[in-house]
Amino acid sequence: MVGREWICDLVEPRKGNLISHIYDYIMLVAIVIGTAPLLFREQYPIFWYFDLISSICYIVDYLLRWMICDFRSEKPKWIAFLLYPFTPMAIIDLLSILPTINLLSPVFKLTRISRLFKILRFVKIVHYFEPLEIFVTVMKKQRRLLLAVLSLALFDIFITAIIMFQSEKEIDPVTGKYIFESFFDAFYWAACTLATVGYGDLVPVSDMGRVISIFSSLLGIAVIALPSSIITAGYIEELRKHVNEKQKPDNG
Repeated sequence: MVGREWICDLVEPRKGNLISHIYDYIMLVAIVIGTAPLLFREQYPIFWYFDLISSICYIVDYLLRWMICDFRSEKPKWIAFLLYPFTPMAIIDLLSILPTINLLSPVFKLTRISRLFKILRFVKIVHYFEPLEIFVTVMKKQRRLLLAVLSLALFDIFITAIIMFQSEKEIDPVTGKYIFESFFDAFYWAACTLATVGYGDLVPVSDMGRVISIFSSLLGIAVIALPSSIITAGYIEELRKHVNEKQKPDNG
């Protein structure tokens, strides 16, 4: 039991001891070198060693977390061990290990698929990067409010797209076709306008279309501000909790 408790203190980030910090840095380095090949078109020989080192770290980390999964579960120990491989983070960790198959045997023709799975290795940063971990916690706690705002945004995009699709029937003088040939074009334009992106690839030219654009842009500013304020307030609250938890041992 003592050994497993030591492993728990080791793999759980920010435990305050030197060994845990070293383990965190090792895993961060493994994530960086494991995803570095995705930044290049050509695959250099050194990337094979990067994959090998990072894969070993991922496998060890996965097994260690499986060993102490019951510490963070309210279920009976044997059920916690049985269900752990099916938890979201465990599945992501397992898929990030899948590219190791290419290292063990080139017979498996999974090169392109495994390169996509390497992207999942970025998700492991959540374990070791505190600001991102806090952000994920906020997203989970505020998911109902955020889903409500998302539903409002999608509804607004849908309605605005219908209005624009039916109102803007001008012909593009360059292509000789409708500016919004399909409803998807109008939906894409409405989404870009609501997000105040403004790529400029689809632009209404009629007076009615421009008026619709003005109202859509103004409404977009308000809708975009809602999730920002929700996340900011939740982030500050969670950050205060983390600071208080770190100060408790010092005050005790």
